Amino acid sequence: MTFKRVVSHEIFGHRLVSRSKSPVISIVLFSLLIFFMFAYSIISNMSLQSAAFTVIPISFTISTQKNMIVEVDSENDQFHRGIRRKLPENEIFRSDELTEKFHGRVQEFFNHKCEVQFFMTWISTVETFGTREVLAVESVFKAHPHGCLMILSRTLDSAQGHMILKPLLDRGFKVQAVTPDLPFLLKNTPAEAWFNDIKSGEKDPGGIPLAQNLSNLMRLAALYKYGGVYLDTDFIVLKSFKGLKNTIGAQSINSAKNWTRLNNAVLVFDMNHPLLYKFIEEFALTFDGNKWGHNGPYMVSRVVHRVEGRPGYNFTILPPVAFYPVDWIKIVRLFKVPSQQADPKWFEAKLQELNEKSYGLHLWNKQSSKLMVEEGSAMGKLLSEHCVLCNQIYSS
Repeated sequence: MTFKRVVSHEIFGHRLVSRSKSPVISIVLFSLLIFFMFAYSIISNMSLQSAAFTVIPISFTISTQKNMIVEVDSENDQFHRGIRRKLPENEIFRSDELTEKFHGRVQEFFNHKCEVQFFMTWISTVETFGTREVLAVESVFKAHPHGCLMILSRTLDSAQGHMILKPLLDRGFKVQAVTPDLPFLLKNTPAEAWFNDIKSGEKDPGGIPLAQNLSNLMRLAALYKYGGVYLDTDFIVLKSFKGLKNTIGAQSINSAKNWTRLNNAVLVFDMNHPLLYKFIEEFALTFDGNKWGHNGPYMVSRVVHRVEGRPGYNFTILPPVAFYPVDWIKIVRLFKVPSQQADPKWFEAKLQELNEKSYGLHLWNKQSSKLMVEEGSAMGKLLSEHCVLCNQIYSS
């Protein structure tokens, strides 16, 4: 009897008072035991339900207003949420007073006093429009003092952007940043529906920044609407474009001197040119936002390969020396002072070729943007000879 009494008074290692003396404590302990058993049951059921739900491709959303469970198609919902996350800030798509004035501003700017009308695009921030981009702009006016350059850019169409361009404006050069109206530019083109689908989230913009692909499309639409010359902001103009008409440049050629790839960093076309229409059509029909170059250099190459030689398409393909005299692998060499071995001969030959045969030099910013221009380098010499203000050449 004594043994039983001791056991009954020791539960979980703690000595308890006799029931007759403390019934309240017994009730509390019993309640805790029931609570732990109930909680364990709930957690087990939830785990089983969670495991079951992972097999079914349906998500459930609990409404906080009516405490109702609503069935949602999870794959479709996740697809559109993913697209919306990929879209940039709505600055690119926003319509306001600036976009409404776009066409009028273009017409006013490109009057009959323009020697050549140029376009550039800039969808990045105004802060990233740096010295090298300014030098590219300067090179346009070094070769075309009476030319007109319009930069399609919302960010540069600002007080801060005006201050960047003001030194050129003060010297009488005609340059202006204008906020583009994308719906207007793409209206009645094959890319109008594509743009609406991208804007609404119905089409996946892919993993490559949408701004890059919108720049590819915007340049085509601007030339199709107004005609002129499009230049990338990492292109240094070396001689006048006045003699060029409906022209695109080859980036590479084979041993037989036939082009193997074209590039869209430089485009010279009349308004409403049928090749531009085909470019826009191909962009919309075959758009892939996950393949670099697919909607740019590879796209123009695909189209020209199909239409080259067909009646109704009158255009010229210039060899690489015209716009791409140094490929993206070798461009680094131009930024450095030549060594004492084989480099000097290559530099001398390349500089002579650039001066005699090239309309300009593409800098391949993806490879060269972080390189400093060294004093005594070929790039330093080229920039010094083809700038207007010539500020900070060796810090670009």
